Amino acid sequence: MKTYERAFKVNAVKLSYERGKGQLACLARELGISPDNLYKWRKDFEKFGAGSFSGAGHPNLTPEQAVIRELERKIKDSKISLQILKRGTKYVSQGKIPSKNFIENNKSEFTIAKMLTVLEVSETTYYRTKKQELTDTESRVILLKQEITSIYYEFKRRYGCFKITRELQNRGFKIKNSSVKKYMRMLGLRRKIKRKFKVTTDSFHNHYVVPNLLNREFKVNDPAKVWASDITYIQTVKGFLYLTIVMDLFDRKIVGWNLSSNMSTKATTLPSWEMAVNSRKITKELIFHSDRGVQYANKLFTNSLDSNEFVKRSMSRRENHADNAVCESFFTHFKAELLVGNKLLSRKQMRIEVHEYIENWYNKKRRHSYLGYKTIEEFDKFNLI
Repeated sequence: MKTYERAFKVNAVKLSYERGKGQLACLARELGISPDNLYKWRKDFEKFGAGSFSGAGHPNLTPEQAVIRELERKIKDSKISLQILKRGTKYVSQGKIPSKNFIENNKSEFTIAKMLTVLEVSETTYYRTKKQELTDTESRVILLKQEITSIYYEFKRRYGCFKITRELQNRGFKIKNSSVKKYMRMLGLRRKIKRKFKVTTDSFHNHYVVPNLLNREFKVNDPAKVWASDITYIQTVKGFLYLTIVMDLFDRKIVGWNLSSNMSTKATTLPSWEMAVNSRKITKELIFHSDRGVQYANKLFTNSLDSNEFVKRSMSRRENHADNAVCESFFTHFKAELLVGNKLLSRKQMRIEVHEYIENWYNKKRRHSYLGYKTIEEFDKFNLI
């Protein structure tokens, strides 16, 4: 069966329109084709227009179908581009070698040309990098950037350059803080930003108050010698929860805490104190410092502390938050690292998150500048008898 090129068919149809319908048979003889073919071509052209005569394996499309087909193609192309961006952007920010490695590792799934276009990597750079041998310095920089990125996300974006430096040093890397700061800037990594929060203390009451014995002497050489306590609020999907902590100033460990749905003494200070006492035994004089909030000054809590012969009370001056700066600092970091930038949680989920933060993160893994950037566990290993 004789086949005809698309251009021939189109020209034949156009000539048929110029000659008129009555001359189709004559035109067919002139062109050396059967009138049936010409009739069929005209019919296809009237139905599919520019999509006519697409050839074997390519179905004819109406103009509307052609538009839809093109839109589908663009959507598919956009999805591929998005996949490449999601996977490859962080490698591009790390330099030429990681970019090349990403392309090499994914060329079975995406075309090299597509990845180069989406990631804005020039073809020349890619092929030149493939041929280059890495120097020891380049290899080390790549490894450091990968390790910095890993630590940053491992600790949930809570670490800045100082603590990442200490973590790297603890893992055997010899590196200065200035270098980590430079690489973090290149990688676009920033720790969560701290911000100020509202105060929950109500110190205007007629309950028991005592002088400030601590007097901002926050450096303590022995455990269970000075404890500081405070309360803050946490917003959830359904109202507020209230976190009460008791911190041992020796190693900054949270030795007692409680999360409650109300601000009563039985729900805040009392269970936190009881947990602290069970956590660390009081065998000598201990200063318990707090603000003048009613939860600390009322008779119920006062009697509980007075029942222990070793405990001496200390309270911040009225509306002087610096007198309890260690607890204020804890809450600032707590909210910056756990709450800021995250969506509101249910009360149940918030209880899980707070427990994980205090018991598994703060008391065990977090590096503290006061402890020489050691974790509490590392510090206690050598200092707690």
